[in-house]
Amino acid sequence: MVTSHVLTWEVTASRGYETSWIEFRGTRLTAHGRAVGTRPEVYWISYDLDTAEEYVTRELHVRAATSMGSHELRLLHDGAGRWTSNGKPLPEADGALDCDLGLCPLTNTMPVLRHSLQALPGERTFTMAWVSVPDLTVHASEQTYTHLGRTESGARVRFASGGFRSDLEFDGEGLVIDYPGLAHRHAPGAGLRVQDDQ
Repeated sequence: MVTSHVLTWEVTASRGYETSWIEFRGTRLTAHGRAVGTRPEVYWISYDLDTAEEYVTRELHVRAATSMGSHELRLLHDGAGRWTSNGKPLPEADGALDCDLGLCPLTNTMPVLRHSLQALPGERTFTMAWVSVPDLTVHASEQTYTHLGRTESGARVRFASGGFRSDLEFDGEGLVIDYPGLAHRHAPGAGLRVQDDQ
């Protein structure tokens, strides 16, 4: 079965918006999205995301445009914990399973779904290949997700990294509804369609 969504978030951290077209096929996720922001500078980005089974990132391709011009990033994961950034090895991210695109609520979904943190108690710490927006530089980032409790629509999960923390609200499919300090979703559930996987 294929489950598809088209979701829009107001990204308060960038004073902008993001729309993502998302498809779940078993434990694989593919998505493409567009975002515009005005902080820290006016920018536009587009991205394509593809995961393997268990929501492990395979590829993130991001294109960005600012007043200084345009540039792009192709971030690849070999499935065994090694990454390349535009063809160059990225040893500082060795062992990471997930990318995390800055200011993008979608990329919180993969680690939460892999460990069912939208449904079950637990706490997990991950190393992520974090992509800064809009410059598209890549850094290793240690992040902790903690299930805080169920809600009518899904669950609250605490995100912590360095000195930052925020209690995120996820729906039952592991997609962000509200990320205090970063983004909130417009019309939760809008754009959902389900079809048989032929």
